[in-house]
Amino acid sequence: MPTFKANTKDMQFILHDMLNISASGLPGHDEMERDFTGAVLEAAARVAEDVLAPLNVVGDQEGCVLDNGVVRTPKGFDAAFAAMKDGGWTALDCDVEHGGQGMPFALYSAVNEIFVSANMAFNMYQGLTHGAYSAINAHGNEDQKSKWLPKLASCDWTGTMNLTEPHCGTDLGLLRTKAEPQADGSYKITGQKIFISAGDHDLAENIVHLVLAKAPGGGEGTKGISLFIVPKVMVNDDGSLGARNAVSVGNIEEKMGIHGNSTCVMNYDGATGWLLGDLHKGMRAMFTMMNEARLGVGLQGYAVAEAAYQNALAYAKDRRQGRAVTGAAEPSEPADPLIVHPDIRRNLMDQKSFVEAARAFTIWGAHLIDLGHAGDKQAHALVSLLTPVIKGFLTDQGFQSAVQAQQVFGGHGYIEEWGMSQFVRDARIAMIYEGANGVQALDLVGRKLAADGGKPIMAFFDLIKTECKLHDDARMAPFTDALKAASKQLQSAAMFFMENGMKTPNAALSGSYDFMHMMGHVCLGLMWTRMAASAISALDAGEGDAQYLDAKLATGRYYMARQMPACAMHLARIESGAEPVMDLPADQF
Repeated sequence: MPTFKANTKDMQFILHDMLNISASGLPGHDEMERDFTGAVLEAAARVAEDVLAPLNVVGDQEGCVLDNGVVRTPKGFDAAFAAMKDGGWTALDCDVEHGGQGMPFALYSAVNEIFVSANMAFNMYQGLTHGAYSAINAHGNEDQKSKWLPKLASCDWTGTMNLTEPHCGTDLGLLRTKAEPQADGSYKITGQKIFISAGDHDLAENIVHLVLAKAPGGGEGTKGISLFIVPKVMVNDDGSLGARNAVSVGNIEEKMGIHGNSTCVMNYDGATGWLLGDLHKGMRAMFTMMNEARLGVGLQGYAVAEAAYQNALAYAKDRRQGRAVTGAAEPSEPADPLIVHPDIRRNLMDQKSFVEAARAFTIWGAHLIDLGHAGDKQAHALVSLLTPVIKGFLTDQGFQSAVQAQQVFGGHGYIEEWGMSQFVRDARIAMIYEGANGVQALDLVGRKLAADGGKPIMAFFDLIKTECKLHDDARMAPFTDALKAASKQLQSAAMFFMENGMKTPNAALSGSYDFMHMMGHVCLGLMWTRMAASAISALDAGEGDAQYLDAKLATGRYYMARQMPACAMHLARIESGAEPVMDLPADQF
């Protein structure tokens, strides 16, 4: 059975050495001192390691069962969910007025990584609830907030997001679910939704579904879509639960992974719902939930990779195969451990250098969201630009890292008892849901680059330029030199799109996926540059764990030398234009 231990030391380094979160000037952030955040992270780690991680295999093997219209979760999930609620973990960054603790989203994200690494499928029950909370908090009226948010914050009630239908996924303008207005101001919701994570379960007494549907008068396409609050169980005026609403589970999907989470077909048969936000403006309200969810899915990508890496590293140190090519590393033993071999080292360093930079990138993104919520428009614009990169690049690379971890085990990695197969299977969904990664790339190139006249992407390039100018220490040259080169290549790719995108749009869209990965490498290179500067500063001051800091620098140098050159490859692909992609007629495939 695989094991897991939260990497709280690295999280602390990012929060304090790199971000200096307590000095950000945001309300409440001055309380985020190292000792305080350390205590929070260590407490989360105990829950994850002692309660959640042991249930990861259980959830994978047992899955969920539909029993007389109610979904039953795997053994032990109910007690674990109660422990999460009792510890206040579900409401860490929720507003105090709703029963939350009002902590930064950056700290919530670090804690969320710990829980995802321990048990991704389980954590989705509260993760989707957090998104529903945010959507209602941003777009609900005061009555809706007081009615739904305290129960969602505590996870006495959980939440879902209902977008996809059997005939439409990304193209939501095709959805058929209808909302008929009623005399009392409510709506009757009729239609079917599929792929609804945590659509039903036995962990909470009510489930609050946020459902996209078309109300009369909205017109065609996405402009006619509205968002509705549709509870599983009706809520009386005094807050008590009433009659069952006309919403039911049609089926539980049989999936490749995340078996412990119930992915449901949901049927709405004239269910009672209430409009959330403005009529026919449902996409705007839903994107509040989706953008947060996309950062959370990017986090899932590297969080599962972290757990897989830990197990691969332990196996590489323990498993003995062959001898080091330079001579026996341990002559008294019949063979040397796997980790002496350069190809195993390459494999492990790919994983380690990715996960540590991805962690920094995601927590920085969460910090930008905190800044945006406080009114920083530039931070909001920057994180909007980066969201498709966080989601798309980190989940692609996270899945690849999980596969690499499995590879370290050789044949044992393909055997279920070692648990590596589950990491690969669980990580795979993150590339698909909350907007498949090809759609993220199209969003980045087709929408985000041109947003606000291109100001956010130009601000991003200026940010990198400024960062590189900060460091004239020779020890920083491996970082700043590689980052400068990659940034110039990314700018060349963006210029190619500007020069060719209008007259030959396929040229831009054919290169969009490469651009997303290219920008992902540049973002992780920026993170490594910042982490390296922080590590050098701590070493020079004689502060912190010198061995950890030296390892941080060596890992960063590996990424800059071995991963950043991929940007040149992506640029060459982009500049090849649309012809290699589009030349072959469809009937010749």
